[in-house]
Amino acid sequence: MPDPRSDRFVRSHLKTRHLVLLVELGRHGSILHAAQAANLTQPAASKLLAELEHALNVQLFERLPRGVVPTWYGEVMIRRAGAALAEMDSAHQEVMELLSGLSGRVSIGTVLTPSAGLVTDAVKLIKSRNARLQVSISVDTSKLLTERLRAGELDLVIGRILDSTLAAELHFEPLTDEPHSLIAGAGHPLAGRNDLTLADLASTPWVLPPAGSILRDRLTTLFLSQGLEPPVETIETLALPVVTSLLTGSRMVAALPEELVRPYLDAGLLIVLPYELGLRMDMYGIITRRQHRLSPGAEAMHATLREVAARRYPAAR
Repeated sequence: MPDPRSDRFVRSHLKTRHLVLLVELGRHGSILHAAQAANLTQPAASKLLAELEHALNVQLFERLPRGVVPTWYGEVMIRRAGAALAEMDSAHQEVMELLSGLSGRVSIGTVLTPSAGLVTDAVKLIKSRNARLQVSISVDTSKLLTERLRAGELDLVIGRILDSTLAAELHFEPLTDEPHSLIAGAGHPLAGRNDLTLADLASTPWVLPPAGSILRDRLTTLFLSQGLEPPVETIETLALPVVTSLLTGSRMVAALPEELVRPYLDAGLLIVLPYELGLRMDMYGIITRRQHRLSPGAEAMHATLREVAARRYPAAR
């Protein structure tokens, strides 16, 4: 049975300073440094933490000689405290925007491929309808973006849910997968070959995403499954301008969705080499938090993303 003390405490006594302290403890791993960041004395911070643990009847942090480490209960409280503070900041921002006559704000997180097509098209469309809507766009990996979404730092994410345990917390609307082609600079030495083999590509310089990414893992598996060592002459980056610059005028190749580099292909700066990689990524889609009501600006962005996606990916929809 839940301890009724915790319900009474949360409803009647939990203050913003408790939330701030939890977030700072998670960030610094030290009561002293967390207290300084939260503008508290160390004794006051220790008292607040003791109040929380007593009210909840659980240990939130393990006390170690060189700091504190959150328990599982502490991890939950830190995440929820961060989300609550983000909601308060968003509420204040919305009120200030209403007072100043602005039309809202929306923060979007996206993985690389939709950032260069779906998201930009949707932003252009919504700005044509509502020029005063403020839009913030972050490009990163799905893992980091979903963490920021759960913390309330982002309103929407276009990416993948890689952790199945988050299915009950996040809502996923599938859009499309990402077929990848072998991309190189115009005039690449392999451009005229119609008999390319994976062995040829193993000895070719590659531009790759960082280790641990879905694409990197699947490329590695592709070479190993054919009894080949993965390429050793590699450069790691997720930055599209860096990738395209490296490919241009060099022997390097990269596995990229053609959608992502369409302007470069149309301009003749990049080409698709005649080799079928057979690589498709997991489906990405629009991710939102369950049991969370979007602001009017975020709701309008959500609807616009759906509208643009229906045109860009008709087969998938």
